[in-house]
Amino acid sequence: MSEAMKLTGKSIYVAGHAGMVGSAIVRRLSSEECQILKTTRAELDLRDQGNVNAWMAKHRPDVVVVAAAKVGGILANNTQPAEFLYDNLMIETNLVRAAHEVGVEKLLFLGSSCIYPKLAAQPMAEDALLTGALEPTNEWYAIAKIAGIKLCQAYRRQYGCEFISAMPTNMYGQNDNFDLATSHVLPALLVKVHQAKMTHKSTIEVWGSGAPLREFMHADDCADALVFLIENYSGESHINVGTGEEVSIRELAETICDVVGFDGDLTFDRTKPDGTPRKLMDSGRLRSMGWSPRIKLREGIEATYRWYLDNQRIIRS
Repeated sequence: MSEAMKLTGKSIYVAGHAGMVGSAIVRRLSSEECQILKTTRAELDLRDQGNVNAWMAKHRPDVVVVAAAKVGGILANNTQPAEFLYDNLMIETNLVRAAHEVGVEKLLFLGSSCIYPKLAAQPMAEDALLTGALEPTNEWYAIAKIAGIKLCQAYRRQYGCEFISAMPTNMYGQNDNFDLATSHVLPALLVKVHQAKMTHKSTIEVWGSGAPLREFMHADDCADALVFLIENYSGESHINVGTGEEVSIRELAETICDVVGFDGDLTFDRTKPDGTPRKLMDSGRLRSMGWSPRIKLREGIEATYRWYLDNQRIIRS
């Protein structure tokens, strides 16, 4: 821990502001007396080092949040390994290096719980990193995120940069990716169940056995935790950001069916991969600093479904 950082009067660049997590961070920062800097993909390709360097030199933000990333579920990771590795490496490398060059006061890098070994002891503590083999279905994304953590640590050690990393658990909420070809399990199930309800289907097919356990956090809770870390944390170790609660994929699907109002049956396609059998984060370090989540899973799913219904025309599904 270090002396608290005051955000009042600061300029904060949220890279990836249009995504689920980035937009939640922007919403959270809107209550602070700070200037929020944003760029669209058309304005700035974060994979282009020259463009990133020029933009950072021109705007010189006080704080940078690296929420931009190429993300997706098992199918996307399996079919686009080159893009998942290359795009994420370029985004984080360009932003971290440029932040150092222009003298950014603080940078927060967002990782993912998939950085931990497939068979890591549960719940997964921060020191489980690099202690075992990764889950093969998302190792390309995980390797890129691990590199981002190490890059922040390297700049801290060599240059004394105030660069920190946070590892959010599985997130969901408004502005999530609802494209069935590339989405994660919760939004994918939400869309499938909604479509089944609207087309009067009698069954829903779920990938895998339904047995794997997962932890889910609403993006607004995550954003609040991340702003808390920017203000209050300074250290080389990454910090886990989770709820400490887990649910099976079967239980998740049943809850979504109840929220949506679908009373059909669930079938489980065991020929499809389950992924990691259990993935619960140990967020004890964050809790010990005085932060805790507020949004319960069902409450968050209800809010997300309302947002989905209100925004179907402008989102992919």
